[in-house]
Amino acid sequence: MDPEGAAPAHMDPRRLVPRTDAVLADPRLREAAARLGRAIVKAAVTSAQQEAREGTIAPSSVADAAFAALPDNATGLRPVVNATGVLLHTNLGRAPLSDAARAAVTTASGCADVEYDLATGRRGPRGAGALAALSAACPAAEAVQVVNNNAAALVLAATALAAGREIVIGRGEMVEIGDGFRLPDLLTSTGARLREVGTTNRTVARDYADAIGPDTGFVLKVHPSNFRIEGFTAETSVNDLAGLGVPVVVDIGSGLLAPDPVLPDEPDAATALSAGAALVTASGDKLLGGPQAGLLLGRRDIVERLRRHPLYRALRVDKLTLAALEATLRGPRPPAVQMLHADVTDVRRRAETLAKDLAATGIDALAIDTAAAVGGGGAPGVELPSAAVSLPAAYESPLRERRVIGRLDSGRLLLDLRSTDPADDATLRTAVRAAREET
Repeated sequence: MDPEGAAPAHMDPRRLVPRTDAVLADPRLREAAARLGRAIVKAAVTSAQQEAREGTIAPSSVADAAFAALPDNATGLRPVVNATGVLLHTNLGRAPLSDAARAAVTTASGCADVEYDLATGRRGPRGAGALAALSAACPAAEAVQVVNNNAAALVLAATALAAGREIVIGRGEMVEIGDGFRLPDLLTSTGARLREVGTTNRTVARDYADAIGPDTGFVLKVHPSNFRIEGFTAETSVNDLAGLGVPVVVDIGSGLLAPDPVLPDEPDAATALSAGAALVTASGDKLLGGPQAGLLLGRRDIVERLRRHPLYRALRVDKLTLAALEATLRGPRPPAVQMLHADVTDVRRRAETLAKDLAATGIDALAIDTAAAVGGGGAPGVELPSAAVSLPAAYESPLRERRVIGRLDSGRLLLDLRSTDPADDATLRTAVRAAREET
């Protein structure tokens, strides 16, 4: 008699592989198809059938293998634990949303009054709740508006205020914003011309004043958020630029709405507006701690001019972003802000506890002091005191496969805990113990 599940010696084992429709009839896979979509489930079945043809699994195990291979949801994005020590890691999605923001996204995912007035039954202002929350969070702004990212905010400003005209900008602020995108290219794509003034390391008020003329659309001041220039330097304050007779647009980048003592040199919207900026642009998914968005804050006439420009329609945000932004602004401190202000004593205590637990099982784990960074182009050069669990470098790959991302430093893998939620400590402990079998 042939072993259970095996084909007779004279039979091609591939003939025992079950048909696709038979496998899809499995109750588990039928439920998964309703939840994930038939295409995803069918792809998993096809892959399992191929494994059976190759002899990797038994034909009778096709349904089990297909079910085990199904993703948790219908997106290719997978959650990770960011233990890199970079709080706003661009490759890992920057700011993680708060529980309040996630709940708001769920609420808005169905039909919602995003542009409807329930009191009158008529069309209402789009995203009124989010805009009201942003105004309340930055009272120095006469008006506010939101587009889909900070680059979009700058493009809209340049198009509406300076298409066919000049934007005066300091030479040391002609930055590359990441992934090969350069600010000069972004701005000139709108039809504006750039008038560079000053030198790389020194630009003074006289440089701007000499360049301003009838063709000037606005003066642009950009915070060089991903690098620093030190030594013999000079830059012109927003207050000095505001007295030159043309609008001043300030790109603060990081999304800090008010001064933060942890980052005393990081520009913020309230200070720039109080100093005379006509418009401030910023990101919503950095130090604000919310979803990707471009914030426009400033004079009422300027913001309204941008809102009425035809390009605004192409750049406006959807209901999910509006919901997440409002909840971020009105709700409890988001994770990014909590991580920034975390007490290093608490972070160090977590690292010591985790390292001790791992060492007790024979793992080479040590708690060490480290320096974390803001990331996302914010606060370049600022080191945030932190603590990490140090492991042999061989743990990097198996932990990455388990969606735990650390950083390699001096031949060791560091799991920096300032950039993780305390609730992730149990996940880290389990992942490291499982990864030991592969090192």
